[in-house]
Amino acid sequence: MAGLNLRFTDEELDALRERATAEGRSMQAFAHDAVISAINEHSRLFNEAAEHVLNASAELNKRLA
Repeated sequence: MAGLNLRFTDEELDALRERATAEGRSMQAFAHDAVISAINEHSRLFNEAAEHVLNASAELNKRLA
């Protein structure tokens, strides 16, 4: 499994530690899930935008075909 090193300021690291502790999770698990969640959210937003563009241009696309 590949690894990744991330750098945080002391304040960011403290905030990460506090949130992970508050949820009863390790910092690694908390950070991992946050990154995966961000990736999924980006994909969701992209898909919504693409669907909107396709719907908005559907009539024009029919005329151009």
